[in-house]
Amino acid sequence: MSDTFARWKTGLSRTSKSAFGRLASLLGATEIDTHTWDELEALLIQADLGAETTRSVLDSLKAAVKQNGLTKASDLQSLLKRELRSRLTDPPQLDLSGKPCVILLVGVNGSGKTTTAAKLGARFMQEGRSILFGASDTFRAAAVDQLQVWGDRLGVPVISGAPESDPGAVAFNAVQAGVSRGVDILLIDTAGRLHTRFNLMEELKKVQRVVGKSLAGAPHHVWLVLDATTGQNALHQARAFKDAVGVTGVILSKLDSSSRGGMVFAIQRELELPILFAGLGEKPEDLSPFDPDAFVEGILG
Repeated sequence: MSDTFARWKTGLSRTSKSAFGRLASLLGATEIDTHTWDELEALLIQADLGAETTRSVLDSLKAAVKQNGLTKASDLQSLLKRELRSRLTDPPQLDLSGKPCVILLVGVNGSGKTTTAAKLGARFMQEGRSILFGASDTFRAAAVDQLQVWGDRLGVPVISGAPESDPGAVAFNAVQAGVSRGVDILLIDTAGRLHTRFNLMEELKKVQRVVGKSLAGAPHHVWLVLDATTGQNALHQARAFKDAVGVTGVILSKLDSSSRGGMVFAIQRELELPILFAGLGEKPEDLSPFDPDAFVEGILG
């Protein structure tokens, strides 16, 4: 457990230092006054919790202060920790049954889908599962090459198509290959979509439909890869993808490179989507299951 908390603390150091670095001086041995609340509001906004989530957190803290008759700003430290933790849900137990279990990875350009697919593959292989990659990002040749490099490194077969071929056809072939080979998990990497481009999102819906036609019940999971460095903009992306393809969970990439870790709270509050994994480094083992306790401890330093 201590190793887990240490890894998260290291991975969240940027968010901790930039957004919550003033917390110790703010919540010192002073009286709680208007200045305290104003400063705490600014701190939470800077951490990218978002205006609505910040207001909600402050309302809860003010109610607790009044109810318990607290007067010292230092008393807010433990209250804030409990309040933030209460706003995060534990990730659900993953159902990876099915032969294969088909996981569709979606997200905007540059969010880290291909690398995340590789990290997931490595993780599942360590659990003793057989893996197949589907390279359905046919419009970016580098994406297919990148996934193939990872496939070669991990010993995972990659189903791909010709450059600029129909991504739905590649996804269909990947599912068929997964069924015939009897693999446990098929990870399908899709092309990056700007969530504001209607035609691109419609094409992603088509990929999802084709996968469903090739295997009843598929895709079993649709996971949205969000670049944590984009902060609140990630919330708009998540909402668009959830509406379009029924996202079932979120993976935060590049969380270790972000000073905007507070957006996790906004995603949970406004979209009610579970955070499944978070990228805390470059290596495959740095993709960690989301740990709410370690996350809160990490951002509060």
